[in-house]
Amino acid sequence: MSNHTEANRPLVDPTAEEADGHQPTETTSLLPKPKAADEKPADVHYRNITGPRFRFLFASIIFGSTIAFFDSTLMASAHPVITSYFHASNAASWVSTVFYLTSTVFQPLYGRLSDTIGRRPVFLAAITMFFLSTAWCGAAGNIGSFIAARGVCGLGAGGVISMAGILTSDVVKIEYRGIYQSYFNVSYGLGNGLGAALGGLLCDRLGWRAAFYLQLPFIFVYGMLAFLSCPADLGPNLAKTQGKTIRESFKTFDSLGAIFLTVTVSCLILGVNLGGNVFPWTHPVVISSLVLFVVAAASLYFVERKAYLPIMPVKLLSTIPTANLMFSNVSGAIATNTIIFNVPLYLQAVRQTSPTESGLFLISPLIGGTITSVSVGFYITKTRRLKGPITVGTGASLIGTILAACLRGDTPKWAVPLLIPWCYTGQGLFFPATTVSVLSLHSQDEQAVVTTTLGLLRNLGAILGVAISSWVLQNALLVYLYRLVTAPDEAAKEAIIRTVRKSIQSIATLDPLHKGQVIDAYAQSIRVTFAVGIIFTFLSIVLVWPISLPRLKGQDEMDRENPGLLPPAADEEGVFSDDDTEEDDNVSEASLAIARTTSSIHRTTTNRSVRTAGSGSSRTVPHANRRPSFTLNF
Repeated sequence: MSNHTEANRPLVDPTAEEADGHQPTETTSLLPKPKAADEKPADVHYRNITGPRFRFLFASIIFGSTIAFFDSTLMASAHPVITSYFHASNAASWVSTVFYLTSTVFQPLYGRLSDTIGRRPVFLAAITMFFLSTAWCGAAGNIGSFIAARGVCGLGAGGVISMAGILTSDVVKIEYRGIYQSYFNVSYGLGNGLGAALGGLLCDRLGWRAAFYLQLPFIFVYGMLAFLSCPADLGPNLAKTQGKTIRESFKTFDSLGAIFLTVTVSCLILGVNLGGNVFPWTHPVVISSLVLFVVAAASLYFVERKAYLPIMPVKLLSTIPTANLMFSNVSGAIATNTIIFNVPLYLQAVRQTSPTESGLFLISPLIGGTITSVSVGFYITKTRRLKGPITVGTGASLIGTILAACLRGDTPKWAVPLLIPWCYTGQGLFFPATTVSVLSLHSQDEQAVVTTTLGLLRNLGAILGVAISSWVLQNALLVYLYRLVTAPDEAAKEAIIRTVRKSIQSIATLDPLHKGQVIDAYAQSIRVTFAVGIIFTFLSIVLVWPISLPRLKGQDEMDRENPGLLPPAADEEGVFSDDDTEEDDNVSEASLAIARTTSSIHRTTTNRSVRTAGSGSSRTVPHANRRPSFTLNF
């Protein structure tokens, strides 16, 4: 046989012996025939999991997320009944504040904790806390016990929602993430809508305790579904892959960062929630909370810069374009919640509608946001373009805040549902596209931390939106009331102002002259408040407009570009070696095939040699014999 013939002979992996059941020789084809059963369809959405189990797991995640969203909004209509039952209406703000505090503060901890000990135990622990704390809420004997139960419930519900996003990132390819993000948005709308609508109804018909007890069977079923569907080896599971015990792994856990992050977020939430609501802004509790927030935030920054595995990596908030996307979500959440939170006030104080009627006006924003959030997920998957939905979404939000600021006392009621949905509709485009964009910019081992950090910042934006808009409204209202309200003497004027600031229902009891003056003061104050939404929406546009986002890559391409996420290559005996270097990856496919073929032929034919010619190419070898440490074995 000529050298030329041998040089051009097809070369293959010697694993053909195992695949075909025979030893390859110089006269047989070395190319193994592909088996149809081993091939995956090109459009498979999932990874690291089998198809049936993926569908089982994702259905469980959506089911549980809907329950968590339902519980988070249940208190909006139920808390007056509960606080009245305990004769503690003055503690109403704590009932909601403590839930949002714990559900927000501990979100980043779920990300890094699940990286360390695995997704499954953290996921099941969150569901268990959610179940037990919900039962505790129903059985609470006093307001203190109920508030404590809501705090633990927030910890569990926040974990359920955080782990839902993390697990989805683990099993869904990034190019299809938009579609599954759309399903989450439907779950969000459904859960929030049912919670707000049924909370008061359940309390009226069955009692407030039943509103919590009725959730228990659903949470229990959710826990069983999660136990059966969530793979045990999903996620990096650093404790297992690094051969360490749980105790040894926690030595590298960013405990100091977790403490400072908890203190930072807790002080910020307490300061902005208590200020102007429970205490005046000059109260020592409010001032000390905000001062401690600044000190803890500065300490957190320096701790996270040096942490081995930081809870909240500094680079997420300092590197373009990730930082732009993160902070644009904060300002976007502030703007949207400024509008949504104050529209009911406009309807009840200015248009004199009932609470039930004002709630119906919020259906149009909910529908608009749900439709756009679902649509944008399919758009991203089809086109793989990210910048367009972000730009259009922020633009729509800006239009929405401007239209909301145009609401007057004489605006026709039929026009209100047409003017207020645009801000929420813009967020429906903006937020899902941002989620996919941020995830696509980071490697798989950072997905959990990125997911929880983004969720934390959005929640902080929502809380700040309510706090900032309330502060602006109260100050503007005070100015306009003193300017517009007339009275025979100063004492009578003070009495009117004090009364209408405490209760908007008292506006209807005023005489026509003062009623018109107060309504006008509320209308102008709310317009000023909506102008704050315009400012923060414009800030979002400034943050996202200059950034450049490439088209969304496929998951396989992203994995090849991040080889550090994969374990070392296996040798011929199937043993993984930690001594492999990056240079091993820079071998041409032809050279690797030559080595394998030579080894195979040497085992069957002695005194022979195969002379081959190199291909001349220098492509990086795909990690065909490598698998992520979290790939399932079934």
